[in-house]
Formats: sequence, C-alpha cells, structure tokens
Amino acid sequence: MTMIRIVSPLSADLDAPTQSMLGLGALAAELAAQGVSVRDLFARTGVQPGHLEDPHARISHRQRVTLYRNARMLAKHSDVGLRAGARQRISDYGIYGYAMVSSSTFGEALKFSVEHAAMAGPVVMQISFRVEDNTAILRSHGVQSLGDILPFTAEFWRSSMTSLFSRVLEAPFPTKRMIFPFAAPVHWRNYGRMFNCPIDFDADSMEWHFDAGVLDVPCPNANPITAQVCQHFCDVVMAERPGETDLVRKIRTACLNSQKRFPKADEVAGQLGLSLRTLHRRLANEGLSYQELLDSMRKSVAMEFLENTHLLIDQVAERVGFADATSFRKAFRKWTGHSPTDYRRAGLDRVST
Repeated sequence: MTMIRIVSPLSADLDAPTQSMLGLGALAAELAAQGVSVRDLFARTGVQPGHLEDPHARISHRQRVTLYRNARMLAKHSDVGLRAGARQRISDYGIYGYAMVSSSTFGEALKFSVEHAAMAGPVVMQISFRVEDNTAILRSHGVQSLGDILPFTAEFWRSSMTSLFSRVLEAPFPTKRMIFPFAAPVHWRNYGRMFNCPIDFDADSMEWHFDAGVLDVPCPNANPITAQVCQHFCDVVMAERPGETDLVRKIRTACLNSQKRFPKADEVAGQLGLSLRTLHRRLANEGLSYQELLDSMRKSVAMEFLENTHLLIDQVAERVGFADATSFRKAFRKWTGHSPTDYRRAGLDRVST
C-alpha cells in the first residue's frame, strides 16, 4: 500500500483571498445556459463577474462557498454541479492543467494534482491517497464542515476532476466506485451516468475508487520539458520554505498565477485586501521587500526557461516581466554572475559532458 497525504490545502484564514478563479468559468457557463446571469451568480460574494476573465483575481474560501450556494439556489436543474463539472477543459485550470496533461504517466499527473491541490480551489481541509490491491482511493477529509452545501460541492469537484482526468488521458476515466456521506439527491441516477460506476450514498466517508492500473498509463500529450517547466513554476510558489510566512506564500502564489507578467506591488496588495503601505510595512517587518521577492521569482523562472526551453533571450525577458532584453541581461548577470547566453551555454555543456 502507498500513501500520499496532504494536510490542510486550505489557507488557515478562510477569509483570505488566496484562491484563484480556476474552474469557475465552467460553472458560470452552465448557469448561463440555464438562463442565469453571471451577475446573479456573483451576488453577495464581494467578487465582480469580470474577475472570471482576470488571471490576477483572487477569492477567499468563504466567497467560493457563497458562490456555490448562489449556484445551487439559482440553477434550473438540481444537478447543476454535475453539469458544470462536465464542461471543464484543460485550459480552465491554467498552468495546473498543463502540468498534468504534459506529465509522463497518469500516476505522475495525479501525484502533481494532489500535491498542488491548493491551486485548484479546494473546499476540504485534507485529501489522502492510497492504493489497496488493484484499487486507488482518493479520500476527502473534514467534509462535514461544509454542511448543506456538501452535495453540490462534491458533485462539482468530482465531475470537474473526472473531466480533467479524462482529458489528460484522452479516454474515459476508469472509476470503479464513488462513495458519498450524504443522502441520495433527487437526481441520483445522473451520478451513475456521469461517473459510469456504482454509487454509494449515506456512507461514513467520502471516497473515489478507481482502477490502479491507470497510474501507469502514459499520458498521450506527455512532454517532459513542458511538464518540468510547469511543475517548477508551481513548486517555486507552493513549496514550503523554512521560516516563510503566510504573506510571502500568498505573494508567490499571486506571481505564479499571473499569466503574462509578474504583478506590481499595488496589484498584489489589492488582491490580498491590503493597502500598498500595509503590504510594504508587513514585508519590512519580516526583513523583506517586494522587489526582493519579485527578483527571486524572476530569477528562478528565467533559469528554468534558459535551461529547459529554446525561447529567445528577448522572449525570456518578456515572460519574466522586463521591458527589454538589455534590462533583463543586466539583472540576470547581477543575480547569477553570468549573462543569460553564457548560463544557457554552460547548461548545454553540462548536458553534453
């Protein structure tokens, strides 16, 4: 038996705006198809509908739960969670999805998805994974804290992940059994149609059983370079660092989820619900500055691009937030003592020898 255990993928502060909007576009699209406006979906959440299109936007756990409550109340169909999850695409999950789809095997993709569950908008306090005989089991812990919203949350999460896993494999996902700790809803027959497996309700736990053989199946779109780059980007932000505070982790997360450029200090402050002055003061109390954190991120990402891609120096400079290659070259030499070209050449020399 093997076990992967993730403790508390949620932030300790459930009101902190630490979660991205990943996956929520599918929910908005399903409700729109049912005649519900996105404005009504976001009512009383404190989140603007336009944030769905903003890669920098962040919401708190409580805001996400309120949004789920709105969806359940407004939907014309009781199985809205199942329907919305079935709409998910790889691109809906950004770098998290691309890291999975480019993994070498589904087992590697699953390991990544569990270890980085915090990036996918979790609503449970703990997730565990184990393999017994020929069955792999994902279990969600602490689900009862969700109260009456648990059935909707379970439907949306399980159907979203089933869609995502199936797209990673480009084949139906081999679920063997779904187990839920709540009574069968009125649309219980749709569970069997969605997951194509036996369903247990009123159970003592919430588990997802599937054929362990799928863990060794190669991913059709495997790309070692893409996977390494995507996973490194995630690891740069999500990895625990000795003595690192929650504020610093939140800043790193904001940088990771910035699709086109690294955000400025005032943008991050706004995402975290802080004034710019407060952000600078809290970092100063930790002996840090925003520029230092930004440079650390830029350095790590630039090194990854130079080592593992064929992007031109100008393109690397643009992707790590420099206005021109000259400024990037100057900064990179300050960080490493080498020019970007020499650093890349040295890496190639190491590989060839």
